Amino acid sequence: MRTVIQRVSRASVTIGGQVKSAIGPGFMVLLGITADDTEEDARWLVRKIAALRVFDDDGGVMNLALADVGGEVLVVSQFTLMASYKKGNRPSWIHAAPHSIAIPLYERFCALMAEATGRPVATGEFGADMKVELVNDGPVTICMDTKNKE
Repeated sequence: MRTVIQRVSRASVTIGGQVKSAIGPGFMVLLGITADDTEEDARWLVRKIAALRVFDDDGGVMNLALADVGGEVLVVSQFTLMASYKKGNRPSWIHAAPHSIAIPLYERFCALMAEATGRPVATGEFGADMKVELVNDGPVTICMDTKNKE
């Protein structure tokens, strides 16, 4: 699994001209899933993201986690994070999981995130043409990959 986590002031997903989900301050999480990803990958990412201390404390130091600031989470499935660009200039999606694997794991990731944060998780719609809007706060953007746990 690969994620792009952005600290946001607000974020939303619009599908067909209708806002499906919107959040205030918190995390916008783009989630890419491969065919060999597991629930353990999802659990590891959720633990890391929920505990990520990138919100400012009273001294202006990034020292607080999502729960400390009452932050919200919006998770959007993003198969393009799994792009292979080794050959040529047209990306290949060969590493992206098929729907039969990706949809249940995406849904499980969102459920685990809701459990970890104690709050509902806003979502996009798997496979839909989504318009994602956000205000990146900071900007703070962090990438995590379960195959490269730094």
